Amino acid sequence: MHAERTENDSVLVGGRGGLGHLTLNRPSAINALDIDMIRTLHVTLDRWERDTDVDVILLDGAGDRGFCAGGDVRALHGMVVDGRTDEIHAFFREEYALDHRIATSKKPVVAIADGVCMGGGIGLAGHAAIRIVTERSRLAMPETRIGFTPDVGGSWLLGRAPGRLGEYLALTGGTMDAADALYAGFADHMVPTAHLEALYEALENRADPSSPTELVLLFDETPEPSRFEDAREWIDDAFSAVDVPGILDRLRSRPEPEAQEAAEVLAISAPTALAVTLEAVRRARELPSLRAALAQEYGLVLWFASTQPDLVEGIRAQVVDKDRSPSWSPARLEDLPADRVAQAFAYEPTPALW
Repeated sequence: MHAERTENDSVLVGGRGGLGHLTLNRPSAINALDIDMIRTLHVTLDRWERDTDVDVILLDGAGDRGFCAGGDVRALHGMVVDGRTDEIHAFFREEYALDHRIATSKKPVVAIADGVCMGGGIGLAGHAAIRIVTERSRLAMPETRIGFTPDVGGSWLLGRAPGRLGEYLALTGGTMDAADALYAGFADHMVPTAHLEALYEALENRADPSSPTELVLLFDETPEPSRFEDAREWIDDAFSAVDVPGILDRLRSRPEPEAQEAAEVLAISAPTALAVTLEAVRRARELPSLRAALAQEYGLVLWFASTQPDLVEGIRAQVVDKDRSPSWSPARLEDLPADRVAQAFAYEPTPALW
């Protein structure tokens, strides 16, 4: 199989020797996802599912900065401000369907989360059959920073991280390096960037019965231990509190500098986003499947997009105007309405996701 690859395409489609190769190709935007990219990926995966010449799929990103910085939040900001509800629904429905498509692919998807991999990038790479990070990888679900909540199946991964790491990563938007991502369950293998080209060649030219996993293991290197191993004591203690104010109290009572830093992050984050996200991760921990987690997230993101001013304000402050001074509504945890979280989970979007 050989497909033409052009530099003008936002997704490069190609491959050979039984390997289908998809490359996100918006390097100037760190390959942020827009609806056209999502549709190209989905259509190609569907085609390759029926193509007997393709038996392994490789997914990576163009450029040196990263695999994917997430969804195009600037475009989302415009949709919300302009009231383009149908476009908002379509974007999230199709993005989540793609994430689920990758997770359930009959042909193994090998994702290379080199460099930045955040938000929507986690949705693509985090549910692949073989998830590879490098020494340059920086993974995160930073949605609370823009007054939003982790989605794209992020709550499913966060809910299955060891101890209370899921709550910590979700509420703080903390960044993981390769060792952290392996420890937290967001990745399977660490392959140095110097070995990636050789890995690509091996996947293209593999001789039966070598499986993709067996080939990846040839290039796998064990990183240094994750910082989470030593941090688990204070993370598990603080983030097991019943609610966000309780978490903040515990963080502030801890002696570790990292705990104090986490408290400072939470203190300036959107109270609504923190409270809803905490409940979302804990509910996802009890859900039966990624599909169920995506359905829960779909209701939450559309609740944020249609009823809450914090999302537009957060994107404005962090991405549009970049003044880093959002005005949250409410601004303080103590002013959060008692029924705010219940409202979020009661929201039923039309049309539904599934």
